[in-house]
Amino acid sequence: MSVLAVSQSVIDLSYLVAAVLLIVGIRQLSSPQTARLGNLVAAVGMAIALGFTLTDSDIDTFWLIGAGVALGTVIGVASARLVKMTAMPQMVALFNGVGGGAAALIAAAEFHRHAPDADRLAGDVIAGILFSALVGSVSFSGSLVAFGKLQELLPGRPLTFGAQQLFNAALAVALVVLAVVTGVTENGLWLVLVLVGALVLGVLMVLPIGGADMPVVISLLNAFTGLAAASTGFVLDNTALIIGGTLVGASGTLLTILMGRAMNRTLGNVLFGAFGKVAEGEAGPAVAGDGMVRAASAEDVAVMLAYANRVVIVPGYGLAVAQAQHEVRQLADLLEERGVDVRYAIHPVAGRMPGHMNVLLAEANVPYPQLYEMEQINPEFPRTDVALVIGANDVVNPAARSSPGSPIYGMPILDVDRASHVVVLKRSMSPGFAGIDNELFTSPRTVMLFGDAKDSVTRLIADVKTI
Repeated sequence: MSVLAVSQSVIDLSYLVAAVLLIVGIRQLSSPQTARLGNLVAAVGMAIALGFTLTDSDIDTFWLIGAGVALGTVIGVASARLVKMTAMPQMVALFNGVGGGAAALIAAAEFHRHAPDADRLAGDVIAGILFSALVGSVSFSGSLVAFGKLQELLPGRPLTFGAQQLFNAALAVALVVLAVVTGVTENGLWLVLVLVGALVLGVLMVLPIGGADMPVVISLLNAFTGLAAASTGFVLDNTALIIGGTLVGASGTLLTILMGRAMNRTLGNVLFGAFGKVAEGEAGPAVAGDGMVRAASAEDVAVMLAYANRVVIVPGYGLAVAQAQHEVRQLADLLEERGVDVRYAIHPVAGRMPGHMNVLLAEANVPYPQLYEMEQINPEFPRTDVALVIGANDVVNPAARSSPGSPIYGMPILDVDRASHVVVLKRSMSPGFAGIDNELFTSPRTVMLFGDAKDSVTRLIADVKTI
């Protein structure tokens, strides 16, 4: 028995305080300006929940809990400190998978602890165990595949085979049947089959999803992990876990819906559409517009920027890969010293996870008021002298508005083509995740500055200083 044991009413009150702090913290994550404080508030709430959980009179293995906390702390701090901004989506996917795996392991452990000794497990307990085992395992293996795709350990394109969707559907139905059999027989062998089958389903579910849909996939798997954790809370009779898991599940679900809307895609299309698969003949040089690609020198672009009244910077994943966020901030500061109005246009699915560009620019201490969401900045493009596109592709492709046959048709985009001049910083004319040509690149208003984004911005800084 714990020497720190306190009454259950005090523990429940602490969970209520923790829940309020978690809700407030999540609410503050909605703005880059308050996100850091939101993280701190939510962390305090989690610390309160964890601390009072340790006062439960049923706990008698503090050394094991302490070892787990110590190991997790070392891994978490080291990962957060050492990970590059370009690898942040991978870390989010990996940590999310660990949460789902933990929920599945707890479910298996509780089944092993109770099933052999009880005549019959309570219905809500066995249902919670099976749900956590199934959903947590899917989240774990699916998140590992997402990590592999983002880290380029696996191909980013959809990996499919014949009748894959039919096979996945059959496997899902079989897992539900196995879960029912496990609940009826309370035989551990059936639970093992559920766990193994769910791991396979998670892999097969994410393999056919292309890199363009990774923001949606990460949000969806995050929701899975939250629901699995909430279900585990019912199994352990832990209010804090129920509340925390429900919050994560609900926020992940809402974010998945919002990401789908931002791409004008349904969840079914994301999971089963193999988006990002390049069709034969689609990946060649852009041929829209007037068919001409206009390359510019850094000196020419520097003159355009230096004498502009308003410049809108559009960051994309290419900026993250080049790690050019600090140089972009330097360029923006230099232009502002010359009286140029500089703004940043943030598309909700730019990058490889929700909020990727916000996190990237925050690392470079870009002022929050300069960050404009798509709905705010689009009306400003017709009054913009230069739109500077750095590493973005599909989210600025006018085909989303003008080409009904395009796979991205209907997707809300940043209207950069309506600016007076467009400058695109890109390594080559290769297509984006959608695997299609970008009409913007051959627009008469567009010039291309080819090369590594970091090197190109560095040259622009040097040339603007000489003007």
